Amino acid sequence: MSLPLMPFLIILLLWPIKAIMAQAGPTNCTSKCGNVAIPFPFGIEDGCSIDSWFKVDCNSSKPYLRSIKLELLDISLRGSMHVSYSVYNTCDPNNTSPGVAATSLDKKPFIFSANRNKFLGIGCGNFSAGNSATASCSTSCQQNNETEGDIYCEETVKFPLKSSTPSVNVHGQGCNYAVLVEQQWSDNNLKNPLDVKNFTHVPVVMDWSIYSTSWNDSKGYESNSTCVTSACSCFSSESPTVQCNCFQGYAGNPYLLQGCQDIDECTRYTNICGLETCQNFIGGYNCYSSSIKEGSKMAMLGIGISLGSLLLLIGVWWLYTIMKKRKEIKLKEKYFKRNGGLLLQQKFTSFEGSVDGNKLFCSKELDKATDHFNEHRILGQGGQGKLAEFINEVAILSQINHRNVVKLLGCCLETEVPLLVYEFIPKGTLFQYLHQQNDHEFPFTWDTRLRIATEVAGALSYLHSSATIPIYHRDIKSSNILLDDKYIAKVADFGMSRSIPIDQTHLTTKVQGTFGYFDPEYFRSNHFTDKSDVYSFGVVLVELLTSRKPIFSIESGESRNLASYFIISMEENNMYETLDAQVIEQAKNEEIMAIANLARRCLNLNGKKRPTMKEVAIELERIRASEKNGNFQQNYEEFDYMGTDWDVVSTSTGTTLDSSTIALSVDVQPLLTKRKL
Repeated sequence: MSLPLMPFLIILLLWPIKAIMAQAGPTNCTSKCGNVAIPFPFGIEDGCSIDSWFKVDCNSSKPYLRSIKLELLDISLRGSMHVSYSVYNTCDPNNTSPGVAATSLDKKPFIFSANRNKFLGIGCGNFSAGNSATASCSTSCQQNNETEGDIYCEETVKFPLKSSTPSVNVHGQGCNYAVLVEQQWSDNNLKNPLDVKNFTHVPVVMDWSIYSTSWNDSKGYESNSTCVTSACSCFSSESPTVQCNCFQGYAGNPYLLQGCQDIDECTRYTNICGLETCQNFIGGYNCYSSSIKEGSKMAMLGIGISLGSLLLLIGVWWLYTIMKKRKEIKLKEKYFKRNGGLLLQQKFTSFEGSVDGNKLFCSKELDKATDHFNEHRILGQGGQGKLAEFINEVAILSQINHRNVVKLLGCCLETEVPLLVYEFIPKGTLFQYLHQQNDHEFPFTWDTRLRIATEVAGALSYLHSSATIPIYHRDIKSSNILLDDKYIAKVADFGMSRSIPIDQTHLTTKVQGTFGYFDPEYFRSNHFTDKSDVYSFGVVLVELLTSRKPIFSIESGESRNLASYFIISMEENNMYETLDAQVIEQAKNEEIMAIANLARRCLNLNGKKRPTMKEVAIELERIRASEKNGNFQQNYEEFDYMGTDWDVVSTSTGTTLDSSTIALSVDVQPLLTKRKL
């Protein structure tokens, strides 16, 4: 490409181009009837007029406007037309033929012009056209000793007429005439106003306008508009109609798309600039001398320099944009690798079966979906901040498919901080419903508590027993149990979860968990088993029974561990003092004791004596079924609660702990007697 072509091509790219898709106007329409031109919005054939008001009938080479049944003499696009109008007379002795039919223009886009017509009465009497206040005059034959038919009166039309139906109040018999006639025609063609008696029809000027609602896209006109091109203007003389005219310097039909075209004044008019040179431009012309022409050259040179500078700036900006995009792409690739993209792929390939490939979102998709990462669209932020745990959570959740486990939609590794994208769970957490004093629209009844406990137990049983590889959650707590729009429980937050080979029974790992929920046996041994999740679930069961937090304060202000507090209250036979009032009111004693005994079994300090999550889920299902059919049977099981009780010595502001940061006291409890409650 040669250099001189570059500015031209770039200008084509920069300037906006508006494509005109509509037609220029109706096609295949007759433009004349006899010697009378029929321009749009008038039309003869169907579809050639803007609407039915402007339909023209061409009879014997004479055009008639169908809507008012008058002959057209000529049409001006300036909003006026000449029509042939009958001369009203009362010469018929039987008074059966007044000479002109009533012409009502009510609700029509036509009106008799005021400033170009006059009203004329011949004879003896009072004469008026339409509203007498608009055009009327009178004569008195006796006073002037005039004979009938030799006296006349005339009056200018004060306002446009909606009706020109003459009214004559005569004195005596004979011929009387009343007529609305064009002022200029009368001055040029009648030596005496009385000569109008020799005519049956005279020309009258009518003004016309169009209804703005008549614009129609199917005919090539912009709907609900008042002007179809930028070279015309429209005004409303009487709403809702408008009249349009081409601007000065333009000529044509303003009612057609591109109907107003520039006039070349330099060729149309002779010597318009005299001895100076005429130069036409769109919408007008200039007259200039040779010195001005030189100035124009300098101006053009300045414009060229300015344009060149602009193109240079555009080129620099274009180059900067490309470099910025390349930098962003490389940065996304860097984040992907740094955020464990390759490690995640290795995790996926190590699992049996395949992982859906559409789980990886690009940052552009998330930016749009979250309204540029609006803080109100972010559901939560990870508390660990370790890449291995993030990758672990993605890998684990990719294998899980259970209605009571939050669904992972995907992840994004192209951002500085890796992001997990979950399904939206709108109703908050179980912790909020149990412990925060908010007015919830959903009644948190005993049945609801029992159902949620059953759903969570089923999800954990699935993770432990039914998943491809057993999964230990390691952070079961009420704040990690979400409620969807139907208040169905969803287990969430798998940041600390681990998958366990089938031939192994436990994980040896640094103690991590949430204050009040973690397994004391796990704290002593650093061995996390499936029974550690059972212990944490037992705490959640106690929360559902008592509506107390896992670490709560008694009246003295001293902090207590809910699990040990509940077990002691059962052993001292005052458990009902710890229960939530709503639970006592709504639940049967047998149901309360069944759940309490199940919670106590889950909280056994000896992990081997705790039930499995599958057994817990089956027991909860049995309790719910017994509740529904009314045939409740208590499943009693004696057990020893023997071991070490864990009470809180110091209160921590954090939500998680590990073996290096938490201080616990060890209180040896006596052997708890076997008891059936």
